[in-house]
Amino acid sequence: MFKNTFQSGFLSILYSLGSKPLQIWDKEVENGHVKRPHDDDIQSNVLEIIGSNIQSTFITCPADPAATLGIKLPFLVMIVKNLKKYFSFEIQVLDDKNVRRRFRASNFQVCIEGVEAVTRVKPYICTMPLRLDEGWNQIQLNLADYTRRAYGTNYVETLRVQKA
Repeated sequence: MFKNTFQSGFLSILYSLGSKPLQIWDKEVENGHVKRPHDDDIQSNVLEIIGSNIQSTFITCPADPAATLGIKLPFLVMIVKNLKKYFSFEIQVLDDKNVRRRFRASNFQVCIEGVEAVTRVKPYICTMPLRLDEGWNQIQLNLADYTRRAYGTNYVETLRVQKA
C-alpha cells in the first residue's frame, strides 16, 4: 500500500477523527461492535472495539488480505484506553532474511493472578505481556530493535497490523 510512497516522519494508518478512519482497514465483528463514541476524558471521538472474543472481533490493516502495508518506518505508536478488558494487537514485519515475523502484545497474562507474564519467542511469533495503566496509554514499539533482539535479523518493513 505504501511501498511506493515517500516515507519520513509520521505515517498515520488510523486516525479516529477522520471522516473515514477505517477506510484502509477490514473489520471482523462477531458478538461485539466497532463504534466511534465520544470519550469524555479527551473530549473527542474515538474508535471503540469491543467483543466477547478477541479472535472474532478485531480490525486489520490492510483490508485486502493479499496486500501488505510496505511501511519502512520502524516505529509504531498507538494511543489506547484501558477499558479493563482483554486487549491485544499484532504486528507482522518482514526481516532481511525475507521471513514474515509477528509480534503480539496482550494483557491476558498480566490479568491472571499467579501467572508469570513472560515474553516468548518462537521462530515466527514473539508474544509479549502488556500492562496498561488506568485511562489513556501511549504504546511505542521500536520494531527494528524488537526484530534484532527477538530474531537476530534486521527489520525491513511492516506488512500488517491487527487490533482486538
